Amino acid sequence: MVNIRKAIIPAAGYGTRSLPITKVVPKELFPIGSKPAIHYVVEEAVAAGIEEILIVVSRNKNMIIDYFDRSLELEAFLEKKNKLHLLEKTKTPDVKIQFTRQPFAMGLGDAILQGKNFVGDEPFAVLLPDDLFLFDEVAPLAEMIENYNPSTSTILGLKKVELESLKNYGVVEQTELSSDVHRITGIIEKPEKNPPSDLAVIGRYVLSPRIFSILETLEPGVGDEIQLTDAIAELLKQQTCLGKVISAERFDIGVEDEYVALVNRINARRD
Repeated sequence: MVNIRKAIIPAAGYGTRSLPITKVVPKELFPIGSKPAIHYVVEEAVAAGIEEILIVVSRNKNMIIDYFDRSLELEAFLEKKNKLHLLEKTKTPDVKIQFTRQPFAMGLGDAILQGKNFVGDEPFAVLLPDDLFLFDEVAPLAEMIENYNPSTSTILGLKKVELESLKNYGVVEQTELSSDVHRITGIIEKPEKNPPSDLAVIGRYVLSPRIFSILETLEPGVGDEIQLTDAIAELLKQQTCLGKVISAERFDIGVEDEYVALVNRINARRD
């Protein structure tokens, strides 16, 4: 398996689907069990062998930075109260994490562009913290990395989606290579009609660093934003792109019913 060392987690959005709570609490910090959503995403990255993570935040997301920092006051309090056994619960995943700010809400493509200097000239992963997966052994990102090779420089995480919901996703046109691996021949952002397939791109990517030169010159697309989907469509003209159907069950925490269902599943696992 090729070693993908770096990952970007875009966490700068306004979380409009989850208003009004996201006026004060970042969606990435929504509690699932005793941990916030983004904690699980970082754990998945670590399970896939990621060594360095860049989290892209905005001005109102300082709570995310605080969460991954040490709380010396809390540690001192626990020590003073002889509650050292609780220190383990304050730990976050053992991985190097950096932060950068996206100055303006210009879309997912622009958020990823903030990581150009962090990534350098090596392939990298992107994990969207809206999408969480329940898995037992192999992390979804690890499934994708297992299919990576230097001649296949981009891999998209895919899920089959009901026809009426495809308008909410990037949807791929593809040629099937196996039951769960496809060669991507086209991609459309949020098709209003006639989607090319029932396979939607969900929040996991392994991308070539060539994506940055495309993003730098890309015109705004759907929603007047810099769309990663549009950049991938351009990248398809230069490199082979695969799609890997993720086997793990997926939950979109921006959809209230799915968020509640995930919380219930996690709590059931803890009982």
